Amino acid sequence: MRSLLRRFALVALVPAALTGAAAMIASPAEAAPVSEATLQNDVNRLINVERSKNGCAALTVNAALTKAARGHSTYMAQSGSFSHTGKGGTSFSARIKTAGYAKPGAENIAWGYRTGSDVVKGWMKSPGHRANIVNCKLKTVGVGAVYSTGGTPYFTQDFGY
Repeated sequence: MRSLLRRFALVALVPAALTGAAAMIASPAEAAPVSEATLQNDVNRLINVERSKNGCAALTVNAALTKAARGHSTYMAQSGSFSHTGKGGTSFSARIKTAGYAKPGAENIAWGYRTGSDVVKGWMKSPGHRANIVNCKLKTVGVGAVYSTGGTPYFTQDFGY
């Protein structure tokens, strides 16, 4: 069956080649995604660039906040939900405290962005998300980037005081 599909795809491209037209076919599943760790590191680095531009000190990455953020991103990726309300109706504050961090600050979420740069640009264009990123009172951060089984990345960024 696979062989038949490949032949069909090849036959479909032949007319374009014969007429001189170029055809490029790619799907998200074919694109090699960057690792979740790379996405998380890129987001952490880029938000500190934005904070610096706005007169704020760099945030320190915190393991407990990262655990809370990855847990929420995993929940969203597995359930297909997109909300600050988590598994069992939990709030970001409760998730952060459960992960072992005593002073929750704020949370940003996003989905579908393919790079750390794209998600940070998206957050910086959103007044509420931007306000969290450039809140100079916040001192720590954890980012969770998790791919769904379909390859869509879900992001959670948890902040602490």
